[in-house]
Amino acid sequence: MIAQSLASLAAGAAAEPRSQEVTDWAARIGWVVGLALFVALLYWLMRQGWKWRGTLQGDLPEPESPPAPEEAGETLLHAAGRYHGSTTAGQWLDRIVAHGLGTRSRAELALTAQGLHVVRPGARDFFIPAGRLRGARLDKGIAGKVLTEGGLLVITWQLGDRRLDSGFRFDTAAGHRAWADRISAMASGDSGVAGRHHTAVTPERDT
Repeated sequence: MIAQSLASLAAGAAAEPRSQEVTDWAARIGWVVGLALFVALLYWLMRQGWKWRGTLQGDLPEPESPPAPEEAGETLLHAAGRYHGSTTAGQWLDRIVAHGLGTRSRAELALTAQGLHVVRPGARDFFIPAGRLRGARLDKGIAGKVLTEGGLLVITWQLGDRRLDSGFRFDTAAGHRAWADRISAMASGDSGVAGRHHTAVTPERDT
């Protein structure tokens, strides 16, 4: 009898409908709104930091614009890739944002005897006269962008009283070495070395 009673109670309990869990929509909406406000605050702080840095760099003169094609002279090297930003020379985290130099973008580079032409679709073009080139090297990081060893061409140049490093990664990273050698030769005034590298870099995609 006791066993039958226990079985009957168990069957009745199983037959009773279980109440569904109640979703606390107010709490969920509160979390979503709070997260959205937090993200908006971070974005606002980043924007303010960017503007503040640009104000501090207000003493930097504007880079020159590239000369007209008919005035550019013979192209010694040409390549396409990405511009990853500029920093104070030797300080890879001290980003330069004034005059659009902090905007990452696609870039097309042409080196002539006059200097370095940097054309950037959707961003401001700039030109580095040959007399302001200070050298070039292969590196792996600049302005918060880290790549593999030798994956970045860093060009050092003079803008006003400040020496800058500008980072580029070509579609064909193997072309970085020829550019580093040529620009370093131009910066040192070694025209003999510069003449031995009279080749163009044909853009290709990294695989």
